[in-house]
Amino acid sequence: QGQLVESGGGSVQPGGSLRLSCAASRSISSLTPMGWYRQAPGKQRELVASITSGGNGNYAGSVKGRFTIARDNIKNTVYLQMNSLEPEDTAVYYCNTVPSLVVNGRPYWGQGTQVTVSS
Repeated sequence: QGQLVESGGGSVQPGGSLRLSCAASRSISSLTPMGWYRQAPGKQRELVASITSGGNGNYAGSVKGRFTIARDNIKNTVYLQMNSLEPEDTAVYYCNTVPSLVVNGRPYWGQGTQVTVSS
């Protein structure tokens, strides 16, 4: 079991919705800011939404008003509700701490979950 396990991706039509989940291991404190990142083909990974331990969310301009990040500190799970999806949202989505984890001196990322938006 990895430290971060993402799920919930899939293929949807433009305008559709998906809810992503990320189970974080207990080694990650519930006080740690968490975020959802995405990486589209040929592009750098970008942070699209982050959330503080107290539940305050911040969003990239491209997703603001369409995506909502939430967390359950008891379950150590982070969610990303994605509505009004657009083809430009197609990417592999990852959750991670903010800033992202470094384990044994190396960046750590989970396997991610693929989101494809296409008609």
